[in-house]
Amino acid sequence: MVRGESRAGRLGTATEILVLTALAKAAQPDPAGALATLERALTLAAPESYIRIFLDEGPPLAGLLAQLPPSPYRDQLLAAFPDFGFTILDFGLGLTGKSKIENLKSKIVEPFSERELEVLRLMAEGYSNREIADKLIFTVATAKKHAEHIYGKLGVRSRTQAVTRAQELNLI
Repeated sequence: MVRGESRAGRLGTATEILVLTALAKAAQPDPAGALATLERALTLAAPESYIRIFLDEGPPLAGLLAQLPPSPYRDQLLAAFPDFGFTILDFGLGLTGKSKIENLKSKIVEPFSERELEVLRLMAEGYSNREIADKLIFTVATAKKHAEHIYGKLGVRSRTQAVTRAQELNLI
């Protein structure tokens, strides 16, 4: 094990615990405690640029983040959230002067692998998971897993939405 790996793992775990604690406090309700705990999570996570830990908690955490004072890291996290029916302006980020495509691209947290882009192109052409698997020589389960990753990265729930969003972003 590399020396930094265990430290990074502990930071990730500590950040996740703080995020979950903030959500629990918000549900109690303890809004002041929730925001203070979330600020500690941001302070801990910012040097490592953790994003997924925050995104996995969905709209409730996006709402809490939006209540914190603006900061570059907080704004980056809010911009990375999938479309939950909010716009970036709902979070007060004031992204003016950027095109719709630039705003959408800023929401993609993880880059696409070449294989995911291949699968996405085949999805756009109307191929089924079975046909994609046959064409790219892997199992149907692998095709489904690639589709899940694509949906997550694009912040969508269906094949049609994925293709539409990918076209908006000029990915395909």
